[in-house]
Amino acid sequence: MAINKLEELSQKLTKESLKPVYLLHGAEPYFLDLISDKIQEIAIPEFEKGFNEFVLYGKDINVGDLINYARRFPMMAEKQLILVKEAHQIQDIGSKDSLGLIENYNNNPLESTILVLVFGKAQDERKTWVKSFSKKGLLVNSKKMYDNEVPEFISNHCKSKALKISPKAIQLLFEHIGNNLQALAKEIEKIKVNLKDGEEINADIIEKYVGISKDYNVFELQKAITDKDSYKCYQIANYFGSNPKDHPIQPVLIILYNFFSKLLVYHGTQDKSDASLGAALGVNPYFIKDYKKGGSAYSPNQLIKIIKNLRTLDEKSKGISAGNTTEKEQYKELIYTILT
Repeated sequence: MAINKLEELSQKLTKESLKPVYLLHGAEPYFLDLISDKIQEIAIPEFEKGFNEFVLYGKDINVGDLINYARRFPMMAEKQLILVKEAHQIQDIGSKDSLGLIENYNNNPLESTILVLVFGKAQDERKTWVKSFSKKGLLVNSKKMYDNEVPEFISNHCKSKALKISPKAIQLLFEHIGNNLQALAKEIEKIKVNLKDGEEINADIIEKYVGISKDYNVFELQKAITDKDSYKCYQIANYFGSNPKDHPIQPVLIILYNFFSKLLVYHGTQDKSDASLGAALGVNPYFIKDYKKGGSAYSPNQLIKIIKNLRTLDEKSKGISAGNTTEKEQYKELIYTILT
């Protein structure tokens, strides 16, 4: 499912809408936890949880145990919840006979049971036992989020918490945390606790509560590179190189590589309207002006040369033909190869 669909699914879950079987799987744990936690919250009333809610772990059970739990009737209630976390570790989950038992159960599930299997790995949705969850239940694939989708996630997550956040603050969070959605959600929650009513999350707030410098970060470096402000570029590079644990060069190279690659796309896009460029580059319309400015500053030939140099630097940062160069020296080389 698409990201917005997964968020919408978790928000729209009600006790009345719950299905008898769920398979939640994929590489992104944030949405798996979000949906399974919501089901656990609403499925069984608090006073019944001790009798009719069972939270199991895959390593502790086999498929026979699972089916026995599922086929039990609830104690003096309408429903019971069987929630299996780390279901990919169920002892005999790889057995054809065991998968057949799960498929047979899904074809005729007990209406009084809500069975939720949470797999920490993506399952092959072409297999019949996996497909069987979609007949009378729900099959949810939580895929790892692409980097270009993360800013939208941050924006939407803040909206769901009734928080306003500036585009620059979104950039800073993304640069600092990347696509770790669980960590992003925790940082936003930490910020929320410290905000005044109606206060916007801006760069100053991020610097204060998350510890990211609003002046020395990769997006300020990107801006300085676009402006061809050599003094500011070397100033930021020196700061990064002096703090390599907080500012390792490889993530910086990736962000700059993506930026310059999109500048090539900019040059290749005939229609330079904001709407057309936004679609072609896959970026928030707020940042289109940065790509227009970058496109004016660097020609296609310059961009090809820069991208080639970034690849070479990436190899050096991983120890390939690096010699005895330090990360600080690699940062200086990075700026030199871009600006000359």
